[in-house]
Amino acid sequence: MDKVQVEILGISTSPASNGAYALVLKESGGARRIPIIIGGFEAQAIALEMEGITPPRPLTHDLVKNVLEALNTRVTEACIAELKDGIFFATITLSDDQEIDSRPSDAIAIAVRYAAPIFVTEAVMKEAGFVPEDDDNLEEGEEIDEEGEMSTPPLPKEPPRKLTKIEQLEADLDQAIKSEDYEKAAKIRDDIKKMTAGSSVN
Repeated sequence: MDKVQVEILGISTSPASNGAYALVLKESGGARRIPIIIGGFEAQAIALEMEGITPPRPLTHDLVKNVLEALNTRVTEACIAELKDGIFFATITLSDDQEIDSRPSDAIAIAVRYAAPIFVTEAVMKEAGFVPEDDDNLEEGEEIDEEGEMSTPPLPKEPPRKLTKIEQLEADLDQAIKSEDYEKAAKIRDDIKKMTAGSSVN
C-alpha cells in the first residue's frame, strides 16, 4: 500500500462551521494538502498537545496513551487509509504491528502524543488532496501534472450560459481552494460526491 507522510499544517474554523474544524495536512517535502473535517473536542486535543499544554486531568487521548503504556506497547504511526462516501477512515499501528481501526481525528490526536509519523495513502491523497495555486513550497522544476497545470478544477469560462448545480459547486470549490478556505472546500467536495453518486444511481 503506497502512502505518503504528512504533517499538520493547521486547524481552522469559521462562524458557519457549526462547531466543526478543518484539520489541514500537508505532504512532507511536497505541495499537496488534504483537509479533514473534525469535531471541536478532537481539534482541542490535537491543538493542546501541539502547543505543549498539559490539562489538569487526562483527556480521553491521554488516557488511551496511558493504557497503552501500561500494556507495554505504543503507537508507531497513524494512517488515513481510505475514503468512502466522503468519509475518511484511519488506522493506528502499534509497536507489535497490530493495526486498529480509528477515526482520523482520534488517530492523529493519539499519534501526536507519541510524536509518531502520520501518513495518507496515495489513493486517498489522489482523490481528496489538492495543490494550492499560490503554494510557495514547490521545488524548482517540480511537475504538477503532464500539462504543468494545477490539480484544482478550473473555473467555467462560459459566463453567459447558466451553470448547472455541479458546475456551480465546482466553481465554488475552485474559489475556496484559491482563498485557502479548506473547511469550505472539503464540504463542497463532499456535496459534489453526493450529487455525482446520486446521478450515477439514476
